[in-house]
Amino acid sequence: MKPLEGLLVVEFGIYLAAPSAGLKLADLGARVIKIEPPGRGEPCRHLAIKNLFVNGDSLLFHTINRNKESYAANLKDPGDLERVKRLLARADVLTHNFRPGTMEKFGLSYEEVRRINPRLVYAEISGYGAEGPWRNKPGQDLLAQSVSGLAWLSGDAEAPPTPMGIAVVDILCGAHLLQGILAALVRRGKTGRGALVQVSLLESVLDFQFEVLTTHLNDGGRLPRRARRGNAHAYLAAPYGVYATADGYLALAMGSLDRLAKLVGCQELERFRQREDGFAHRDEIMEILARHLAKRTTAEWLALLEPADVWCAEVLDYRRLTAHEGFRVLAMDQQVELADGSRIRTLRCPIRIDGERLFSSRPAPAVGEHTELIDKELLNA
Repeated sequence: MKPLEGLLVVEFGIYLAAPSAGLKLADLGARVIKIEPPGRGEPCRHLAIKNLFVNGDSLLFHTINRNKESYAANLKDPGDLERVKRLLARADVLTHNFRPGTMEKFGLSYEEVRRINPRLVYAEISGYGAEGPWRNKPGQDLLAQSVSGLAWLSGDAEAPPTPMGIAVVDILCGAHLLQGILAALVRRGKTGRGALVQVSLLESVLDFQFEVLTTHLNDGGRLPRRARRGNAHAYLAAPYGVYATADGYLALAMGSLDRLAKLVGCQELERFRQREDGFAHRDEIMEILARHLAKRTTAEWLALLEPADVWCAEVLDYRRLTAHEGFRVLAMDQQVELADGSRIRTLRCPIRIDGERLFSSRPAPAVGEHTELIDKELLNA
């Protein structure tokens, strides 16, 4: 039995942030019913990565919405809205990531829904919070990365602001929403009371940077300084970074410069003996190390450094990662079978419960695929 079996989640989420939380809730055993407009459905169905579509819906939609049910309802229609409210009366959790004020327009604000179901955990994501000058800005991942300062941490010193190449803010925010939901459910188990859980993209990406923002707030407000070459962390000293080798790339984490110099046989580095040298002379040290590491292959350096317990790793691309035994032994991938028999290879939930991996081969639903079933089962219609 999965830990959240028996819980009913009603998801109004669109695109990535809230639906990613719903995905994890479903993987943990909850029944997740996705409310969608009839016809075109949720807009993520039409948002493609690399123009990949499966059975008329984007591969992205299939990725983020597997293991859910779809209930088609026009929230502007009084009859459909009434059915949705009856569904909420039976639910344990509601999630949405509409802009502030949208759920209120539908008559589904927290206060209104709490009157229907006081035990409900009402969980919402906004872009920048419910107040302030950014309240109505589009809650989009790249925009949140940009205004939060995150884009100034990646890339080398002379590069322009460099955002992360995945929707990191959406996924982080979805994880924070999940944490809040689970905490509220634990409290409900003790008190019987529901809760309002609120997170925002901006607060999530600020929290993501808590380590370096705390540094900024306590070092006189100095801006991050990226390494000139091989930057991996704007606030950490050499040798921390990525270095080209004779046939690939090697990542080096924190470690003693003096010890590293001796292990790799780089006499030029031996003059940097003071603790503060690693940051004060970071660019010079990294340039010296880059020239030296380019002389041998990645495998040769790993064979030398790993037995000495130096924190290092080969930099793999996706093809080499997925072919590696280190990836295969995790059994992270799974097959999802669609109604027409076609299959999508995707990733499982990363959580294990009592040593058991959580797999689900159930695909993302078609728009309104489960409306009739839900009406009969839950609404007695």
